[in-house]
Amino acid sequence: MSKEVDTMRAADGDRQQIADQLKAALDEGRLSLHEYDERTGLAYAARTYAELLVLVQDLPRPGMTNAEVKAQARKAARRLPTALLVLWTIWGALAAVNVVVYALVAVSLTDFVYPWPIWLLVPGVALGAVTVGVQVIRNQNGEP
Repeated sequence: MSKEVDTMRAADGDRQQIADQLKAALDEGRLSLHEYDERTGLAYAARTYAELLVLVQDLPRPGMTNAEVKAQARKAARRLPTALLVLWTIWGALAAVNVVVYALVAVSLTDFVYPWPIWLLVPGVALGAVTVGVQVIRNQNGEP
């Protein structure tokens, strides 16, 4: 959430929704009775959304099974960092434009046209090496 939303005042319905989520976590065995009592008290005393959201930030959605939690964690671990996603998107767009332009030029001319799009493999291979390196480092650091 944005900083502006975090500082907004919470309503009674918001407090009750967080309390219900805490009750579901207690029922699923994710919280001890002591933690539930403590967090519920803090929920009803909360004034802002930030104070409410911190109480459930370490809990999965209500009704989520352990398998779903593990699958979600694996999915998040496989996700590439945003910077790499941006770089792959840029590289893919440039490669597509170059291949289309090359195809148009090659079709319109009868002479041999040097296949310049092949040079896009150099940054592609470098980007692939960095991507593999990032995944290897994440695996070595114990991330799934």
